[in-house]
Amino acid sequence: MHALMKTTTFNKRNAIVFKHFNRKGYSLFAALGKVVVIGVLAVPTLTFAKADGIATKPAGEGADSLSFGEQSLDEVQITGSRAPLTASQSAKIVEVISRDDIHRAEAQTINDVLKLATGVDVRQRGGFGVQTDISINGGTFDQITILLNGVPLTSPQTGHNAADFPVSLDDIDHIEVLEGAAARVFGSAAFSGAINIVTKSNKSGASVALEGGSYGTFGGDARVSLLPSLKDSCPPITGEARRGLGRGWGLQSLSAGYTQSDGGTDNSSFRHRRGYYQGSYASSLANINWQAGITSKDYGANTFYSARFPNQFEWTRRYIGSANADFRPFFKEQNWLRSFVISPTVYAHRDIDHYQLIKGSIGAAKGENYHRLDVYGASLNAHFDWLLGKTAFGADVRKEHILSTAYGSLMDESDWKKISGSDRSYDHKGDRTNTSLFLEHNILIGGLTVSAGVMANRNTGLDNKYRFYPGVDVSFRPNDHWKLYLSWNKALRLPTFTDLYTSNAAQQGDVNLKPEKNNTYKTGARFRVNGFSLLADAFYSRGRDMIDWVYETAESKRYHALNIGKLNNMGFNVETKFNLSELLFNTLQPSPGTPILLTLGYAYIHQKHETDREIYKSLYALEYLKHKFVATLSHPIIGRLSASWSLRWQQRMNGYHPYAKLDGKLQYALPHCLLYVKADNITCHRYYDLGAVKQPGMWIMAGAKIQIY
Repeated sequence: MHALMKTTTFNKRNAIVFKHFNRKGYSLFAALGKVVVIGVLAVPTLTFAKADGIATKPAGEGADSLSFGEQSLDEVQITGSRAPLTASQSAKIVEVISRDDIHRAEAQTINDVLKLATGVDVRQRGGFGVQTDISINGGTFDQITILLNGVPLTSPQTGHNAADFPVSLDDIDHIEVLEGAAARVFGSAAFSGAINIVTKSNKSGASVALEGGSYGTFGGDARVSLLPSLKDSCPPITGEARRGLGRGWGLQSLSAGYTQSDGGTDNSSFRHRRGYYQGSYASSLANINWQAGITSKDYGANTFYSARFPNQFEWTRRYIGSANADFRPFFKEQNWLRSFVISPTVYAHRDIDHYQLIKGSIGAAKGENYHRLDVYGASLNAHFDWLLGKTAFGADVRKEHILSTAYGSLMDESDWKKISGSDRSYDHKGDRTNTSLFLEHNILIGGLTVSAGVMANRNTGLDNKYRFYPGVDVSFRPNDHWKLYLSWNKALRLPTFTDLYTSNAAQQGDVNLKPEKNNTYKTGARFRVNGFSLLADAFYSRGRDMIDWVYETAESKRYHALNIGKLNNMGFNVETKFNLSELLFNTLQPSPGTPILLTLGYAYIHQKHETDREIYKSLYALEYLKHKFVATLSHPIIGRLSASWSLRWQQRMNGYHPYAKLDGKLQYALPHCLLYVKADNITCHRYYDLGAVKQPGMWIMAGAKIQIY
């Protein structure tokens, strides 16, 4: 018995090392049948990220398991970069919220999960993320790029609706959060960071989930996925890029969901519908992936845009579609050239927005507006591994077109477009085309990686001139436990159509706005041993011609979009993760599938603002989070019953009171069924997180998820 107590049997891990990896969504699982979960992982870039980038455990195989020991994934290529690098070679810090993190969290939506990321600021205007503003490191909601499986969903109309996701939490494999400017990777919209949502692509199954709770809230989700048996691998073809490529249909997945609620506060009821499909196919020439989705929301908008109008209303529709492929041309491997891959992508999304300043009031004079935004584009990324390192180059062309009753230039009456379901017509339009060219080279020497690149960008909405946005990322791994990072990146963001053209009783845009410019400097370190990990970083963001909505004087009645001058954000983030089951193994030994996990995170930002403009009150840019503290704890209770808790304390500047919010979740896991009770805002603290929108008190939800097969 004594000998057994000294043996850490269930925490032991064998080293897993891959020399060749085919980058297909199911390949890691088909090859290994082993469990690997990574909490925080540094990866190079996220541009065409798919679920094959990071391995997580299939559902039903101890979903709460987690270890911070060396999993030895050093040779696994992390897909989604212009020049894919392995985990050990990567030069950027990316926080990865794993499927297990999502499974344990008291979260109803993706937005709830992102609140637990230390450097992310999530400002919800209502329950269930009906409308959410997401920002990173003191930036604003218009300054980040949001991607779904590497495909950009960011709206040039407004970032307010950026979180209209067609996927549910059960569709997600993991979420990747990149902090800091990344224009040379994602394009000009990645001004202060990027968030990439990666869906599952590794397991057949079908599930149904139902839940209900406070404020008349109820809803459900259903998901079915099929992963056909693969044909034998293709015969090896000369060149490392051809080895191990499977053939046949990959994962085909379909999901749908519905939620409705009274909202918990005045005029905040909502209905949310969504649907999502993804598929893949592998041939002897290429791996092909595609996806399509729809989301529909109708909601009372309370005092969302102005405290003077407490009865606003809005409904939004979003339709997305994309397809991408990885082609590996046949070639004879040379001493100086080891692989060559071409990855084209086509994508499109349509956003429809109907807004009423006063619910039920019709007509432009009463603040009712319609908008239809179409974004469609194509990109080409190529990368090759050769004697001097790994090089990538590519291009992206994106067309942005809006039809509106308010945004853009007034059209001739003969060109007006009838609005379906209304007696009004789109009589304004706006168009701009964004062209980006990319070049990146990576030098790898031992534990040192130097990644340098540049984006050349031209936009017809500016002046048709090319502007260059370079960046350099450096990482050094002196041993298996430490990794050090240093980076500098430059970015630019054009004003949205809302910034330029809004004109109503509450807001006034400005067609003469200049684009925002930014330089971000970042340094950090990661330390990891069995049972413990630490990630710490510091940043300095030097912004010029920053855009904000402000009251210029105390007598102002409308927020005005302005370039508010110089705005520098500087700060640091620290996050530690403990697997207490490993650290305290000799005295505390729960069952293998339910470890005790503790995460502590703290973020601090100091802002310096210089301007020659008169500003009385800021609506966004100056309302940054000065302090944010997050603590999460998950643990077993007895048998199949476990619990998780999250505490978030934050202090926002510009007149907001600091507040603490405690959430909890109890879940009981059966072989094919999960029962749970969630409590949001357990202390029932009523707080303000954005404008005059008072957040609801305690919100309790109970539900069940049934795994059919």
